[in-house]
Amino acid sequence: MAYTSVFKRYEFKYMLTKEQKERMIAAMQEHMRLDKYGRKTIRNIYFDTENYRLIRRSIEKPVYKEKLRVRCYDKANSESAVFVELKKKYKSVVYKRRISMSEEDAMRWLCEGTLGLPSTQITNEIDYFMEYYEKPVPAVFLSYEREAYYALDGSDLRITFDENVLFRTEALSLCAEVWGTPILEEGTVLMEIKTSGGFPMWLASFLSREKLYKTSFSKYGTAYQKYILPSLKENLNYVGTF
Repeated sequence: MAYTSVFKRYEFKYMLTKEQKERMIAAMQEHMRLDKYGRKTIRNIYFDTENYRLIRRSIEKPVYKEKLRVRCYDKANSESAVFVELKKKYKSVVYKRRISMSEEDAMRWLCEGTLGLPSTQITNEIDYFMEYYEKPVPAVFLSYEREAYYALDGSDLRITFDENVLFRTEALSLCAEVWGTPILEEGTVLMEIKTSGGFPMWLASFLSREKLYKTSFSKYGTAYQKYILPSLKENLNYVGTF
C-alpha cells in the first residue's frame, strides 16, 4: 500500500474559453505553481451498476451522492500505481477517500473482491460501497488533459484546467490508449477551484472581472445524458429505469 489520503473541501466548476484560461494563468503567476503532476493526461474508470444506478442518482442532484473510480496519471501497466477513489458529496461539501495500489491489485479487488493488501478504514468503506450497490462493474473510461496548480501561500487552494475530455464504454482499462467521444465543446476549458475555505481576493477579482460564474457539470453525467442514455433507449433489450 503506497499511499492513502482523505480530502474534505468545496469544488467549484467554471467553463472558460481558451483565451480566458490564458488570462487566468497570467493572473495566477504570483500566487500559484504547477503541482507535482503538472500537465498530465488523466485516465479514469468509473464503476456503476448494470442499469447505471449511481450516475442516474447523481444527475438528480440529491443532498448526498457518491461514486467510485480508479485513476492514473500516466498510461498504466499491471504494476503501475493507481488510485482507487471513493468520492462523496453532501450539501456541497466533497469528501474523498483515496488509496493507492497496483493496477492489477486494484482491478482484482474491485472486479473479483480479492484485496491482496491489509484492510484499512478506507478499504472497508469501499468494500461497504461495493456490497451496498451489489458489486458495481467498470462502466465508463474517461480521460482528459489536466493542468493542476497549488497555492504558494500554504493554503489548500488548488486550481485545475481540463481539456480534451473523452469518454468511451469499451476498452475499459487504464493500460489502454486514450481515445473516445469528446464531451466538451471545441475551444472550451473546464476549470475547477478546490478549497476548504474562501477565495483569495485576487481570484475573486478575476472571476468578477471576467464575468465567470460557477456551473454544475459532471464529466460522467454529461457522457451519460448526451450519449449513453440515448443509446440505451434504442436498445430494446435494455430493461433499466430511465
